[in-house]
Amino acid sequence: MQIKFEIAEEPDDFTAEKGRMLFAGETQFVKGVVAMDGLPPADRMEVCFAGRSNVGKSTLINALTGMKALARASNTPGRTQEINYFTAGEDHYLVDLPGYGYANAPLPIVEKWQRLLKQYLSGRQTLRRAFVLIDARHGVKKVDDEIMSLLDSSAVTFQCVLTKADKVKEVDRAKVLDQVREALAKHPAAYPEIVVTSSEKGWGIPTLRAIVATLK
Repeated sequence: MQIKFEIAEEPDDFTAEKGRMLFAGETQFVKGVVAMDGLPPADRMEVCFAGRSNVGKSTLINALTGMKALARASNTPGRTQEINYFTAGEDHYLVDLPGYGYANAPLPIVEKWQRLLKQYLSGRQTLRRAFVLIDARHGVKKVDDEIMSLLDSSAVTFQCVLTKADKVKEVDRAKVLDQVREALAKHPAAYPEIVVTSSEKGWGIPTLRAIVATLK
């Protein structure tokens, strides 16, 4: 039976409050990591955020935490060059991965990021879920498929998060969602729900918070 990849429903009041409470506490930047031996201790659950350069990862993390300057957002693709760790509550890490695809950096540096990404995804036992961010204006690109395949081979469950949904008319958003669903159907590690977000409008933020807060 083919998975439908429905849009994730808004959480009930209890679950929404659980998500709100997780992100209501102090959220702190821990460190930027450039090699596996620099990772913080694997002493808490973590979720990571992956996506093409300039897809809005930093902005989404800022929206989740309610802290505008927590994750450094940049209009320059490829500016995030490290695996950036943040705490959420007492027992969660939020992990901002380097943007992939057409990064504004020399090829040897891009290749170094890619190696680190592969090592991280396949070797971090406390990683509970990856959120793969897809720009609602563009849908799934080849580089997105590549990261999804890497998550498949690393046996890391990933969930698609559509970003910048407010920038697209509803009829066009429906077309993009169909394209995204078709792409996700090819990946066994894909979680069967899509979260539609707008960091600017706040769409989907309570849903995403609740998902993170209820992961086991």
